Amino acid sequence: MAERSLRRIGVLTGGGDAPGLNAALRAVVKTAILRYGWTVIGFEDGYEGAILGRVRQLGLDDVRGLLVRGGTILGASNRANPFFFAHPEQGDTEPRDHSRTLLATLERIGIDALIVIGGEGSLSIAHRLNEMGLRVIGIPKTIDNDVRGTLQTIGFDTAVTTATEAIDRLHTTAESHHRVMLVELMGRDAGWIALSAGVAGGADVILIPEIPFVLDRVVEVIRGRRQRRRSFTIVAVAEGARPLGGEAVFERTGPLPYQRKYGGISLVLQQQLSRILPTEVRAVVLGHLQRGGTPTPTDRALATALGSAAVDALADDDDGVMVAIRAHPAGQATWGIVRVPLAEVARGPRLVPLDHPLVRAARGIGISFAQQDEE
Repeated sequence: MAERSLRRIGVLTGGGDAPGLNAALRAVVKTAILRYGWTVIGFEDGYEGAILGRVRQLGLDDVRGLLVRGGTILGASNRANPFFFAHPEQGDTEPRDHSRTLLATLERIGIDALIVIGGEGSLSIAHRLNEMGLRVIGIPKTIDNDVRGTLQTIGFDTAVTTATEAIDRLHTTAESHHRVMLVELMGRDAGWIALSAGVAGGADVILIPEIPFVLDRVVEVIRGRRQRRRSFTIVAVAEGARPLGGEAVFERTGPLPYQRKYGGISLVLQQQLSRILPTEVRAVVLGHLQRGGTPTPTDRALATALGSAAVDALADDDDGVMVAIRAHPAGQATWGIVRVPLAEVARGPRLVPLDHPLVRAARGIGISFAQQDEE
């Protein structure tokens, strides 16, 4: 589909909310209207709105003031998978494949192409829809920063800032009362938030999904600090962290592998450590605080750049790709925008490499990951 045939594009925000979504919407709408003269249709509540036809036209007035607002004016849904969806108007008693219903809805509304702002799950769905003939461009957003093919996702910087500020505040109360403070952060499969905020906030132990932990190692760190007259310990733990040979703490919400609600590992650790140590152990779960609030300047700028680049990709007669950021060689700009095939994104989440510079730096300054063979 060439640029001249594009007149009406759709946009949706799928998956969990993240700071910077509204900034990305603003960039999509302003670029599409001001640069290309296109009409922009927003689908409400992610893929659910695209299936059911819940839409609203987005003009320049609709996106005024959105740059600093958290959340998404379109709403989001992390349970509306068009390939596994219970259509309320068609009397479904069980979820089934409604992908063709979605395509028919878009055709009826007159959508020439769709921009999906989402995480790994939403963009994997976009890839499947693209294989069915839908023209799609992806924009990576998730506080977890686990989308393959991009250095950073919209929402990550704000989440790390929030988590770091929380750890900073916990230092004073932990030191005053000689406590062990367990700070549970989001991150089901990837520990980017816990790693980044743990290093930035001066945690003593960081537990992430990529490195199974040993409880005895955590105990050793706590006891060692007390022997050195350091009377408190901060442990940053990702919600998907798991003990060596065990599983993460989660609740099943459906029959599919991804239908899991993570959380509670810090409470489990609190109980276990309290039985072993004489020290008071407290758990703090930040939860959805990491998703809320005003996006940082970094997230606003990133969302603006990626939103505008997604529209440009459509104008260049490109589709089936995600706009992403990659590092430039030394001496050039700090990062640049590239286009990554959605097939690459659909390969699975981007995990923390065990040789990542931040992991190495953490070890170098004495932060423990509580792994079995840790020196």
